[in-house]
Amino acid sequence: MSFKKLKESITEKKLSPEEQLIKIEETRKIIGPIADKFPTICSDASVLRFLKARNYNTIKAARMLRGTIKWRLEFKPEKIRWEDVAKEALTGRLYRADYLDRQGRVVFVIKAGFQTTSLATVQIKYLVYCLENAIYNSHSTQEKMVWLIDFQGWSTSCISVKVTRDTAQVLQHHYPERLGLAVLYNPPKLFESFWTMVKPFLEPKTYKKAIFAYPGNPKSRVMMEELFDMDKLESCFGGNNKAGMNLEAYGQKMREDDKRMSGLIDSGCSTPSFFSADANETLHSSNGSEDGSSYREAVNSNFEEDDDLMHQSPCSEYETKNEIGPDKIE
Repeated sequence: MSFKKLKESITEKKLSPEEQLIKIEETRKIIGPIADKFPTICSDASVLRFLKARNYNTIKAARMLRGTIKWRLEFKPEKIRWEDVAKEALTGRLYRADYLDRQGRVVFVIKAGFQTTSLATVQIKYLVYCLENAIYNSHSTQEKMVWLIDFQGWSTSCISVKVTRDTAQVLQHHYPERLGLAVLYNPPKLFESFWTMVKPFLEPKTYKKAIFAYPGNPKSRVMMEELFDMDKLESCFGGNNKAGMNLEAYGQKMREDDKRMSGLIDSGCSTPSFFSADANETLHSSNGSEDGSSYREAVNSNFEEDDDLMHQSPCSEYETKNEIGPDKIE
């Protein structure tokens, strides 16, 4: 898909600021009292992202947001530190670039051809760490990110359908409206069959944000120049920067970010100690009828599955404590 066609295809329902605020308040009402206990993830900006992801359907957005609150309480992304993921990070397979695109968006570089022996849970844990770090470093007016995927050295041995599926689930369910664009740079012909295979894992909105680019292609060159400062862009993407990633400097930068972020953990988003028996009771009580209205009853019925999830083991699908051995790097 060309860059021009991509921009034309990504259309979403448009609401005025006033209409958006009404939808935001409706969504908070559906979520119930638990929204007051998590002010960051239930902020206007956050709720709006979930609403956009569900085409402003308040019940679906509320259900999605409640699911993310539970996921964060189980996975504890704000507790992940560089030392927890350094072994996977130092493969150089995924990292946050030290530059932004021309729209001021955080840029992730993915070396699809690099091999990793880490468990899927380890890879997802590092992905979540990177996403949290990127959000921390994002400008308040620019919430989206760009993914640059380099296919040099890629082969079928690099394929992991499970990691691809789990990555899509984390991105789409818990970080909605964060992906602005994914540039797949120089994928081999063989990749087409894999791309067809993973398409069912992707929501149409996500799928449409992927664009293919090729070296030597004039249109791809123009597109990359429109998106990036070519003096900062790595040479593997057709840019002029041949320095590459400095793993030691990158690790130091991440450690410094960890120290700064540690002071912001108590954001009401997913502090484990905060979600105690009291908060658990609030989640259940928010499903009970407040005013006896048929609308509220309809909303409650949509959250029955949430109540079932609350009685399951607190261990997340991506929880790693039973699978990961001592792999920390000091």
